[in-house]
Amino acid sequence: MTQGSESLDLSTDKALDRDCTTLSRHILQQLQSFGPDAQDLSALMNRIALAGKLVARRLSRAGLMEGVLGFTGEVNVQGESVKKMDVYANEVFISVFNQSGLVCRLASEEMDKPYYIPENCPIGRYTLLYDPIDGSSNTDNNLSLGSIFAIRQQEGADLDGEAKDLLTNGRKQLAAGYILYGPSTMLVYTIGTGVHSFILDPSLGEFILCQENIQMPNHAATYSVNDGNFWQWEEPFREYIRYVHRTEGYSSRYSGAMVSDIHRILLQGGVFLYPGTLQKPEGKLRLLYETAPLAFLIEQAGGVATTGTMDILDVVPTKLHQRTPLIIGSKENVAKVMSFLKTDN
Repeated sequence: MTQGSESLDLSTDKALDRDCTTLSRHILQQLQSFGPDAQDLSALMNRIALAGKLVARRLSRAGLMEGVLGFTGEVNVQGESVKKMDVYANEVFISVFNQSGLVCRLASEEMDKPYYIPENCPIGRYTLLYDPIDGSSNTDNNLSLGSIFAIRQQEGADLDGEAKDLLTNGRKQLAAGYILYGPSTMLVYTIGTGVHSFILDPSLGEFILCQENIQMPNHAATYSVNDGNFWQWEEPFREYIRYVHRTEGYSSRYSGAMVSDIHRILLQGGVFLYPGTLQKPEGKLRLLYETAPLAFLIEQAGGVATTGTMDILDVVPTKLHQRTPLIIGSKENVAKVMSFLKTDN
């Protein structure tokens, strides 16, 4: 064999090895185990991946199908108008996990109370928490959307159906991540062993490894925030925005879909802000379904996530749909925001 053919064979082997590194295989490798717990997590992530494939397929054909786009005319538990894709995606996750045998409960920001799967509850030890469609205002405009998820272990029997064991801090999460529906469909996850990304290969119908052990930059001159709320914020946040406006080099990037903004920050650095307002200091984002899962992932990539007064992962909710302010991103960027708040992070 010549040196050239040997080099070609090595590069081919590497490409084949990456193509063979599917999501389920990767999780088992990360846990270095084929035991029951590792098999459970691998199976759960496969179900999340299936839900992502179904949602991605629906979105890719949305403009060609009747009854996919627009509002339902209903309002969810959050008091927000419901998009048809919100309903579809929520039902997809329920249907997918109805068949899992592992999940006893699903909790979503679209549902007032958790959805129980009685036939799974005697043996199902896990709960899925999720935001089925993040950035649903982008749905009708063919812009980026996402799904956010977290897996927790059920604690206790939950006999009263109140799911009070979920009212614990985000460090109890076993896994978390998001699916990004953009030019390609990507799944990014952590199980506490780093952050890893996968791209859906439509020809294989599989999420294939894209990047392992992602570490985000400590600083970037990019910030993501809805400036339209400027006059509703407390003065320290307004002062931070004035600072970036007058500091050369800063760029504003805000997509209307948090998953899209977080994905960019994960890869390129920067900071995402969603402060509370003077009227609603608790903010808009839900802790269990949005901020805690993303905080777990960003911390694993070397970033920081805080409410402005404490780490997101240390917040103990008092209700399932509790909201929090959010400052999340690269360490130095978050530290700069915190310097305007005059508090220690």
